[in-house]
Amino acid sequence: MNFVFVSPHFPANVWQYCRALKENGVNVLGIADTAWEDLSPDLQGSLSDYYRVGSLESREEMVRALGWFTWKYGKIDWLESNNEYWLEQDAWLRRAFYITSGPQPERMRRDRSKSQMKAAYAQAGIATAPYALPENVDQALAFAAQVGYPLVVKPDSGVGALGTYRLNDEQQLRHFFANLPPQPYIMEPYVFGEICSYDAIVDSRGEPLFESGNITRGSIMDFVNERLDCVFYIPPRPADDLVDAGRRCLKAWDVRSRSIHFEFFRLSRDQQGLGRAGDLVGLEVNLRPSGGLSADMINYAGSVDMYRMWADMICHDRVFLSDDRQRYYCVFVGRRDWQHYLHPHHQLLHDWASRIVMQERTPRALADTMGEQAYLLRCKSREEMDAFLDYALKTAD
Repeated sequence: MNFVFVSPHFPANVWQYCRALKENGVNVLGIADTAWEDLSPDLQGSLSDYYRVGSLESREEMVRALGWFTWKYGKIDWLESNNEYWLEQDAWLRRAFYITSGPQPERMRRDRSKSQMKAAYAQAGIATAPYALPENVDQALAFAAQVGYPLVVKPDSGVGALGTYRLNDEQQLRHFFANLPPQPYIMEPYVFGEICSYDAIVDSRGEPLFESGNITRGSIMDFVNERLDCVFYIPPRPADDLVDAGRRCLKAWDVRSRSIHFEFFRLSRDQQGLGRAGDLVGLEVNLRPSGGLSADMINYAGSVDMYRMWADMICHDRVFLSDDRQRYYCVFVGRRDWQHYLHPHHQLLHDWASRIVMQERTPRALADTMGEQAYLLRCKSREEMDAFLDYALKTAD
């Protein structure tokens, strides 16, 4: 099997998908914009061949790279980046090189457009927030008159929480539209609730082979815009209603042979038109694995290897799981360099050494969302996790 992996060097943990593929006997062909000698030794050892482009944004260069691999190794069987930023280009390259194992360009509008996603959520029987795609301030004001404040505006096709804002009143709405960026924006009422996800590896029949999910404390939008501490965690098992909603979404999206990340709100209060406190509301769908350190967190929480399971799905259409594996809470905390914490970095490392499984500086491209200093802990109970959060986030002010 010839498998082209796009951008296997970023984020830093992505190389492990290549490692797992190569261990399964796959011919792993990497494309990136980094010199070979600057790739990590782990990644170098996980690739069968490598093609450096001047820019991953250049379709001409990407076509040249795939053309080279095709000439050298024959037809390409799979192409993936597992990265939301490259999904549209991945689809375009599949079509250009007759690669049928993965989403094609015609799916991208629904799979990438937040407004188009709502129809599929409705097909799955899951509520979503009402929305508008206002082209000017008058249309936005009319929508605000219908649903009230606060409102959320975000790019209709965007990556993560970048470019997402909360508008609390008419003054903020008018200011936003006076400086409206040149792209379609979707507007929705603010949903009061925590974000939770359904993450799954799905076989060729659309059946989940493995299921997990994370829960975010706070608003990702506020993490970015107000530079707050970032906190989310993987529980030992996803909630039953989340699993049910996720499986219905798999059918509505006709997901096959992929790792996915579906996001929902769990309402923290009754909200008119959406539901009662505790209900799930659809947020957005991502036809790629959960980003950042989420795969590692799922591994620590479930005593599994997400990278291996993903590669086993590609190669064998199944995964191999132990029935007696241990389960934990795995929590991520991203602290901010500007904040003065009661317990500094060195003290935190000392006091929680027995639970810390990873700590690192966050790559600049992810730091706005996830904080500059990241910690992963594996905890035996919810109470132990909460005790760590109280410790790590307490400020000296």
